[in-house]
Formats: sequence, structure tokens, C-alpha cells
Amino acid sequence: MTLLPPLEPKRPDVSEELAERDLADERLIGLRVDEAALGGDLSERAAADLRLQDVRLTNLDLTGTEAPGVTVTDAIVAGGSWANLRAARGTLTRVEAQELRATGVDFTEAVLKDVVFADARLDLATFRFAKLERVVFRDCRLEEADFLGAALVSVRFERCNLARASFVDATCERCELRDCELADLQGIEGLRGARMPWHEVIQVADQLATAIGITVID
Repeated sequence: MTLLPPLEPKRPDVSEELAERDLADERLIGLRVDEAALGGDLSERAAADLRLQDVRLTNLDLTGTEAPGVTVTDAIVAGGSWANLRAARGTLTRVEAQELRATGVDFTEAVLKDVVFADARLDLATFRFAKLERVVFRDCRLEEADFLGAALVSVRFERCNLARASFVDATCERCELRDCELADLQGIEGLRGARMPWHEVIQVADQLATAIGITVID
């Protein structure tokens, strides 16, 4: 059986010139922001159902912000922090994030489509029961990330640290892992259907053997 490679994500459609907007004194719950350049400190705020479209987020701090149902469409993210951002049931569409600090971000039951994370910290991130389609993780820290029950379609992990990550009950279609650290994965059978170079298959051979009930003998 030939496994097809992942499809490439679509690029964000972001305007070249965007006016800066300061949201520090605005009520974020249900707010819609279109065609804006955003930065500053929005940490520890209530931002349920916040909607951002055609935006550039530069060093924006969303640490600890409660943003269930957030929608981000056509966005370029440069730096900043989403550490412990609560974005359950959120939607990210055509988003590129570079050098983002997002330790502990919560994307439970979220939908991520056409998203690229590059040089990002996503350790302890939660993607439980999320749907990821045409998503790239490149040079990211994903230690102990949780993909429990997630549906991954055309997802690519490149040079990522996935040590102790969990793929319990996850599903993979057209997914690929290359040059990743895969020590002590949980639920490695959740990667069934993914493409991997042979040297990485060897790296996790003991985990694969355990998953399918093979006892290794001398």
C-alpha cells in the first residue's frame, strides 16, 4: 500500500498594509477585528468568541487568556506568547506562526486548517479531539503534547521534539514525521498510517513492538 504525502497548507491572505489597533481597553468577548496589526499585552483576559481576520500579530501576549471559541483567519503571527491560552473549540484557518511561545496552549476540540507553526514552543500543548488538516509543525518543541483522539489529515512534523507526546486514539491520514525526537511516545499506534524515514522507524522499534504485543528476545 502506497501512503500519499501530506498536502501543503494554503498561505494566509493578509493585506500588505494594516493599521495598528490597540485592544488593551476594549472588551474582547465576542469582539470582531478585521484588517489590523495587533501587539501589546492581552494576557489573562476574557476573550470568548473573539474573531480575528486579516491580521498581523506581532509580539502579542495572550498568556493565560480565556478564549474558548476564538476564530483566527488569515493571520501572520510573529513572536509573542500564547502560553496557557485557553482556546478550546476554537478555529484557526490559514495561519502562519513563527517563534511563538505557546507552552500549555489548549486547543481541545479545536479545528486547525492550513496552519504552520515554525520554531514554536508547544510543549504541554493540548490538541485533544481536535481536527488538524494541512498543518505543519517545523522545528517545534512538542514535548508532552497531547493529541488524544485527534484527527490528523495532511499533518507534517519536521525536526520536532515529540518526546513523551501522546497519540492515544488519534488517527492519521497523509501524515509524515521527519527528523523528530520520538522518545517515550504514548499511544504510538495512533500514528498508524503515517510516513516516516526508516531511521526513525528504528528509533521507535521497541515502542512499536510493545504496541503490537511482540516480545523481543536475545
